[in-house]
Amino acid sequence: MSTAPLPIILDCDPGHDDAIAIVVAARHTEVLGITTVSGNAPLSATTRNAIIMRDLLGMSAPVHAGAEVPLVRPARHAAYVHGKSGMDGADLPEPSGPPASRDAVGFIIDTCRAQEGVWLVPTGPLTNIALALRSAPDLAARIAGISLMGGGTFGNSTAAAEFNILCDPEAADIVFSYGGPLIMAGLDLTHQFQAVPARVEMVRALPGHLAVVLADLLDFFSGTYRSRHHGIGGAAVHDPCAVMALTHPHLFQRKFAHVEVEIHGTRTAGMTVIDQRALREVPEPNCDWLTGIDADAGWQVIVDAITHFSH
Repeated sequence: MSTAPLPIILDCDPGHDDAIAIVVAARHTEVLGITTVSGNAPLSATTRNAIIMRDLLGMSAPVHAGAEVPLVRPARHAAYVHGKSGMDGADLPEPSGPPASRDAVGFIIDTCRAQEGVWLVPTGPLTNIALALRSAPDLAARIAGISLMGGGTFGNSTAAAEFNILCDPEAADIVFSYGGPLIMAGLDLTHQFQAVPARVEMVRALPGHLAVVLADLLDFFSGTYRSRHHGIGGAAVHDPCAVMALTHPHLFQRKFAHVEVEIHGTRTAGMTVIDQRALREVPEPNCDWLTGIDADAGWQVIVDAITHFSH
């Protein structure tokens, strides 16, 4: 691992698992800013939650509010998973103040033009990232790449589509075809990384207030997963995988593949179509598709990051 932490912009819709992603990013990257998008909850709630997490960790990174609605479709939210607030289940403090701006897209563009080699790490719908790439085509060659949580070989919001991609398939199509390095942490990966009771207890056993808050959040999150799924041990902790793919790449198995997003299908809108044919005419890979994770070692990364900030 290099000595200088990777510079990232974390684009998120907190969200219980986004909260964990923020902790890992704060510990192992240089977070230039946190941008928020409508997704797990409406934008006002996701922005509030991002500021609360930033405050709990004592981070200096600014929080910029972004897109309130997808590019062309109506907004959809996931209160059935995350509760009405987006982060139900814990006693959270009030945010320290408003976001630094309501122009996340402008912040992404300005930051990536001022500093080459920034990784964009979106863990929610891809609206802000698509708007930035569309407004500033030069960004595609300036950024180091995009490491996203979304997609995979099966769906959760529909049989074909994962929630983040389904929220804004048109934005996802722009991102998947932008032409630079792209890492996909999809459901086939993240369902291997669950907050089973023993792992939640590892967090609860840590000293300090932050550990209690995060253990309460993980308990709530896992409760909704167990109530909605057959035979699952706890919530799939999706979003930190997009961060750890950059900071702890040795934890993952991966394949390179050509992936496109379906935007028209009646039953398949939002599907990430992964071309797994062994034919010569298959298009060149555009995606570093994460297929496996050392879940115990990955969880230890999370526990260690929480320990660092929990006093």
